This record gives sequence, C-alpha cells and structure tokens, in this order.
Amino acid sequence: MWRIRPNDVDIQLLNRSRDTILDIQENTEYDPGWIQNGGIFIARTKKRMDEYIRLSTIAKVFNIEHSMLSTEETLKIFPLLNPNTFVGSLHSPGDGIIDPTMLCNALTKLAIQSGKAQVIENCAVKGIKVDQNDRGVKRIIGVETDLGVINTTAVVNATGVWGRDLIEPHGITLPLVPMKHSYIVTESIKGIRGLPNIRDHDASIALRIQGETVCLGGYEKNPIILDHVENDSSFSLYDLDWETFDSHVDGAIELLPAFGSVGIKCTVCGPESFTPDHKPLLGPDPRLIGLFHNCGYNSAGMMFGGGCGEQLAKWIVSGRPEFHMFNFDVRRYTANQLSNKKWAIERSHESYAENYAMVFRNAQCLAGRNFKTDALQETLTTNGAVMEECHGYERPAFFIEDQVPVQPYDWYGFYGNELNVDHKYKQILKGDEKYEFSDHYDLIRREALSCRETAAVFNLSSFAKFFIYGPEAREALQWICTADVDKPINSVVYSCALNERGGVESDFTVTILDVGNGSVIHPSYEGKAYYVVAGGSSGTYLSHIKNDISKFNVDVHDATDEIGIISIQGPNSRKIVEIFSGLDLGDGNLPPYTSKELAVKVPEFQENFSTRLSSIGFVGEHGYEFHVERKNCVSLYNDIMTIGSQYGLKNAGFRALRSLSCERGYHAWGYDLRSDDTPIESNLEAICRQNGPYKGSNIVDKQRAEGVFKRLVYLTIDEKIPLWGLEGVFRNGKCVGHLRLGEFGYSINKSIGKSYISCAKGNWIDNEYLSNGQYEIDVLGQRYGAKLHLISPFLGS
Repeated sequence: MWRIRPNDVDIQLLNRSRDTILDIQENTEYDPGWIQNGGIFIARTKKRMDEYIRLSTIAKVFNIEHSMLSTEETLKIFPLLNPNTFVGSLHSPGDGIIDPTMLCNALTKLAIQSGKAQVIENCAVKGIKVDQNDRGVKRIIGVETDLGVINTTAVVNATGVWGRDLIEPHGITLPLVPMKHSYIVTESIKGIRGLPNIRDHDASIALRIQGETVCLGGYEKNPIILDHVENDSSFSLYDLDWETFDSHVDGAIELLPAFGSVGIKCTVCGPESFTPDHKPLLGPDPRLIGLFHNCGYNSAGMMFGGGCGEQLAKWIVSGRPEFHMFNFDVRRYTANQLSNKKWAIERSHESYAENYAMVFRNAQCLAGRNFKTDALQETLTTNGAVMEECHGYERPAFFIEDQVPVQPYDWYGFYGNELNVDHKYKQILKGDEKYEFSDHYDLIRREALSCRETAAVFNLSSFAKFFIYGPEAREALQWICTADVDKPINSVVYSCALNERGGVESDFTVTILDVGNGSVIHPSYEGKAYYVVAGGSSGTYLSHIKNDISKFNVDVHDATDEIGIISIQGPNSRKIVEIFSGLDLGDGNLPPYTSKELAVKVPEFQENFSTRLSSIGFVGEHGYEFHVERKNCVSLYNDIMTIGSQYGLKNAGFRALRSLSCERGYHAWGYDLRSDDTPIESNLEAICRQNGPYKGSNIVDKQRAEGVFKRLVYLTIDEKIPLWGLEGVFRNGKCVGHLRLGEFGYSINKSIGKSYISCAKGNWIDNEYLSNGQYEIDVLGQRYGAKLHLISPFLGS
C-alpha cells in the first residue's frame, strides 16, 4: 500500500483504502492482514529526487507522515541497500502491506454479519439480461447465472480480465488489455524482516518484504500481451518467462546485493488487466443504463479497491461520487477510443512500460497517436506545429520553424518492430521533462504575447460540438444549464452543467439557433435548436449528455468530426475579421457572445460556402470564432492567414492558450474546475440563474444563501520560477490548500497559481478571511511568499 502519488484524488482514494483496513483492524474481531512496515521511494538521480520533493509537498497537504532522506539516512532504515546505487529517498512510514485473502475474508464476513449482503460462491455468470425501448435505449433487467436469474436494474462489472468479455455480446467494448504480470519470492534473507518495502522507479521495480523473504516485481518494456483469458482459468498461473523478467532481477541485485545470493522460493505469473492510461475503469456505462464498471485496476486493486469501492457505492446510490473521479470514469474515453482495440493495446502497452516514469505536466504519449486528426492537421504540421493529444484528438501545442511529425509507435523495438529512426518529436518532448521552465519557454512566450499585442490564430477543431433539438429542447437545456438559455436567436451563452451534488461536470457555450438551412453548420430542425461546444476534458461529458436529458423529447447530434473551429484572438482580430468577412463590426454589430451565419467567398472556390462567426473571447482580448464545415477548413485558414499577416497574425498553440486563459482568470475544467467544485466555490455565481430549477440548483441556492467552506483564488510569486500544480499553499504558516493549476503569465511576467483555500476548522470562508493573511507556496521543498488575488491578477487585485 503506497499512498504518495502525483495526483490529489489518487492520494485521497488510497487514504480511504488504508482507513478502511485500519478500521477493520481496530474496531472489529477480524484481522484484515495489515502490516505497517513503511515504504521507501529510492531515487537514483537528482531529477528523481526532485520529483520526490514535489511528492512530499502534496503529502504535507494530506497529512501523510513522510521524510526526505539522504543516502546515509536511508541506510539507517534499510542497512542492506547498496549506497552506490542511489542519491536519496522519500520515506513514508505509514505505508505497508496487505494480505488480499485475509482482507477479502474480513470484508465478506462483515458484509454478511451486517445482514445487508448475500455471498453466493461457485455461481457462474452466463450473461446480462437487457431490455431495449422503442428509442433504442438499453437497460439492464437481470443477470443470468447457472443457478438461475437474478432480477436487478443495477450490475457492477467487477470481473477483472474478463470485464471486456462479459459485455461484448451487447455490442459494448472496453479498453481492457490482459497481460501477464509477475513477481518472484526469494528464500530467506538475513536481516530483512521488518524492513520497509522499496519502490525503485528508476529501475522500474518494487520490493515487498514478506517475513524474511522479498517479493520482487516490476514493469518491463516487453510484457506478454494476451488476446483473452479463458473463463476457467481463475486462480491458475502461467510459467514465468525469465527472458522478460530478468531485467528486474538485475536491478534488484544492484540495489540489494543480498538478493543475488539467495535462491528463488517460487514464481507467480498471472493475468492482469491493464488500461490505456493505467487508471481503473469505474462508473456508469452510458451505452447500457444500469451497468457500472469497477475493473481494470492495473495490478493496483488492493491499493485502490477500498477508496474506489466507496466512491462507486456513492455513485450508484447518490448519482455521483464524492471525489472528482473523471480520471477513473469509463466516460473519460470517447466512443471511438472505447471501440478501437488496436489503439487500446498500443496505449496500454506504453502505459505499462512507462508506469514508473517521472510525471511531468506536459508529457505526451507516443503510442496511439494520430488516432483522430482534423482537417488542418497536415497544414499546421507543415507550418511547424508540434502536436499534443487530448482525448484522441491531435492539436497544436506550440509552433517551431521545422516540421515535426509524430512517428508511428515503435513498441520499443519489441514484438518484431523496428525502432524509429526519426527521434525529432521525442527529443522535443524531452524539453518539457524538467521542473524548471520548459526549453520551449521563449517559443510559447512569443505566441502568447503576439495574442496580447497583435493577433493569434488557434485551431479549436478538437472541441466537442453537438446540436440538441426536438420539441422539448429548450426545457432540456434549461435543466442541464446553470445559465438561462431562453435567449434571442444567435445569442451565445456560457454555462456549466452540474451533478446532483452541485459539482461542475462540464462548462461550454450554447448558441441558440433558428430553423436551419440544411447545411452542416446549421442543420434543419423544427423549431429552436441549440449548438453546444465544449473544450478538452469537459467535452467528454457532452458525449453522454443523453443520460441527463433522456426524460425530455429531444435528440442529440454529434457534429464534432464534421465541423472545424478557427479562432482569432487579440487586439487586431476585429480588423482581420472585418476585412475577411466584409462586415462592419462597429456600432454594436455582432457584440460579444453573439453569432451570425456568413456566406464566405474564397478565391479558389467557384461558389460561396457558409460559416458561423461567433464573437467569443477566451484570453482576455477581442476574439472571434469561425465554425466551418470540415472540407472548407484549409481554404478558410489560408485566406485568414493571408489577410492576417498584414496585422501581425501568428499561429499559436494550446500551451499559449492555457497560459493566456489562466492569466485572464478563465477556468480549466479538470483542474481548477471539477465535479467536486460548485459554481459558488469557483466564483461562477454570475452564470447561475435564480429563476427556475436546474440540475444541482438546490445546492447552488443553499451555498448562495449560507456560504461555502472553500473558495477559488489566484496566487502570484515574485520569484521567476514555474508553478505546475500540487504545490502546497500556506496561510500564516498553516496549510490551507494546494495549487490545482499553475501557469506562467507572460503579460504580467509572473507565475500564477490557482487554489481552493479552506478555513482551518471547516468554517465559512469569506473575502475578509482570504485577504487578511500571509501566504506562501511550497515549491520543491522551499516556501515562497505569495500574493493572493480575489480576481485574476491580469484584471487587477
């Protein structure tokens, strides 16, 4: 059981697992098999030591006892280690080991003892019974077993490596990839009993102390990937492939020389299910109402099981979990990703092989790339775009003066594949593998400042785009939107969608449309229709929006792949758009957050084509978006660049966009705006209407009247060092939160952190409390004085 992770939600889940085990141990008659011998994270390099110092920062926030140790201090705790192999360590004495059989037995007995559970063993599941209505909506009605049918409307798929097989008969696929995963157990090693477990990320190994023996496991570059696992293979094992496993033995002997002088007592090699991002698959499946997933634990089921099990129970009973579970939610994947086996295998292999790699904010995968590309991909790459991936879509991160295509995945040269010869893209990514400023700082700075001073063009085509229409479309939108969308035609409304707890599940814009003309950008629908656009992670919620509006007579059309978005932002954007469109945008013509359809004439086209022009700024400057049919994107982009070159228009990527948006004070869903943050806590009260109910409005109204226990603020530091997120925030010497997000603001020439500040004893929080304090941010173990801003520092303090 290891609890210190580079993610605040992971830490909370692991803490809950440990708390459950300790509760059983201390308050029941059952022994859960817990041994608290502690854990040590070994650092073989200074860079790895810096990562552990960052981890120690977030550990302080969650009150996890720990200490940073030198080589000599580490040897006092674990004297058998080779001091020449490492430079220091992170010690977490509250960690330990758990016996899976004892814990499962204790949980089973307690569940039965409560009188609320039945346990039926040796009862094979033959299939899930499903009903389908006339609108094509599928619902669970029961489970077929060899002992009979269980009638139920809710089923949890907790079948591990078989989780994929169980549901495929219903046309539902999961990105679960079975692989052989192994560990070996040594003969007795003198002096090993009672010592802490070891996690050596640089060697990609873990050592678990079990009595006088050591269990060694790890993550190799060439795991054996299985097509499927036979139904009758429960508790059976494979023969260990020593050719695959030997690299772990070499690393263990180097770190723990005594390991090489003892024999091997036994080997354990079994099937384990892995996922494309090394996170479990949890939550409701949007394709089958009543189906919940709880599988794909990537060999970490005993660690995450308690925390995730608790959150899944809340999900089923209350509609939403307590924590922000997006990184575990099966709905984090798009429909295309869920159904593509090749992509799942590629990405799962890389996640397995790189499981112990250092975690950097802007890291990019090499596997499964070019999965989804928009119409501008080739053009932008030719113009120097360095691409990043978001939910399968390729999009520009920043631009250089060279072409850097993403290479096909080479599988590290294993499985009969040749290693890539062109490593240019991989080398560029290495420029972000540090906790100092990126090697690409100057490039991103130029893009950001061009947007502030002249104009920049952003390709937003990867954003999710939906048309919602039907007799009850207005009622449906009013139910899911915090903002009032009962507005005039061509209005653009920024809104959030909430869950039952009042947490923000998504933020997006809604454009109100009249009767369409049958074009891709304005389809023909009877009555009003609504065009919904959301970016990044927030967009994945919209792909499952049918669940929230299923009680209304509406339809949803996903136009994400059919429409491109070209955005021009900056002081000169208005002049560029006026010349391009022939419109006079003065005197209130197309004011902010309005939209209109245009007929555009591009020289190489014989006929005009339609585009929707929306006045939307998202970086703190004037801004406009062109929404255009995919086939017309390149021509539109080229014409805009030709006109814009006279006014300083430059290409810019999402790295600059994120900096500009943070600087201006806009939210980034998944970071400073999550499903466990309410609009009142997030300073979004202005977009929460007070007339008429909407999902979560009862929580918003209650907080508006009574107050909140946490509040989002901005923090800046004078020292020119980067902030990334997870840094601890201290008020008058006491920890009051951590950074959800860190960016460098190029206009104000300062790093900006965004954090939710809480009172020490769960008291109501107000502006007086926030303003009357001395703040510090813990960056790599050193505290820096910080200035708190109630609103964006770009706008003022």
